[in-house]
Amino acid sequence: MTQPATVRRAPTPPDPLRTALALAARGVPVLPLRAGKRPFGNCPDCAGSACGDRPHMRAQGPCWCPAPCHGWAAATTDPHTLTSPAWAPAWRRAHGVGYHPGGAGVTVVDLDDPAAVAWAHATLPATRTVPTTRGEHWIYRGVMRSANAVRPGVDLKSHMQYARWLGTGTGHMTELPPAVRALLVREDTTPPRAGVVSSLLARPVWDRSVATGCRHTERFVRTGLERGLALVRARTESGAGSQAFGAARFLAVQHTACPGPCGLAVLGEEIVAAAVAVGVPEPYARRAVANGLDTGQGAAA
Repeated sequence: MTQPATVRRAPTPPDPLRTALALAARGVPVLPLRAGKRPFGNCPDCAGSACGDRPHMRAQGPCWCPAPCHGWAAATTDPHTLTSPAWAPAWRRAHGVGYHPGGAGVTVVDLDDPAAVAWAHATLPATRTVPTTRGEHWIYRGVMRSANAVRPGVDLKSHMQYARWLGTGTGHMTELPPAVRALLVREDTTPPRAGVVSSLLARPVWDRSVATGCRHTERFVRTGLERGLALVRARTESGAGSQAFGAARFLAVQHTACPGPCGLAVLGEEIVAAAVAVGVPEPYARRAVANGLDTGQGAAA
């Protein structure tokens, strides 16, 4: 008996890639996201900015790496790049799709908790909204500088940033209003002062007396803190406030399994001082660090 011929069909693209191609066709620059909602890491040639970075990044360089390197800067609308062999391993492991809001001509107001959503309803003009795991994305037409922790539970994602694609949302997209632009506290640095304000000069030092419930060694805590401080101090032109938020969040996450207290407020004072030393206004630095600690402590909830 003659066996029926086997019809070989072209493989169906993974769901994230299919979504990415549809978005790219609409002019939205996209990239794959790994588990944890983060971009994939750089290839060995691009790690540590050894490649010189991409031409359109803050550190403008000559890199045209074919892999999805450099986070948001890898986002593209080119279907040939998206389906290229260099991107295939990332799509096979992708857990979602990210996009570059600034490249799509929009700004995402990322509202990270119910309190932030309530604030937006009371303060901002209505626009297209997309539900997230813990809050909402409010999307406006227009581009601005990105910043984290502009107020409790609120990040701005637009220029030189990525956002997670969670669907088209509902509502009519409106123009970026002055109320959103006003959230952005300038982080332009000034030459480091001979000293910071007296309240920062007198900050306490972390030790076991303020961390009686911490399960980590002092060396572990100090190593993590110094790495975070180094990242903040390196942002001598812009972004130190956002980096302070990230450093505080990272430290807080390390202590979510401790019975406490862990002296996180004392660690936060050191991050604030580092941010102020490179020109971040103290109120902004304190707000960014407080939000980072709160976000990190809630990460395990």
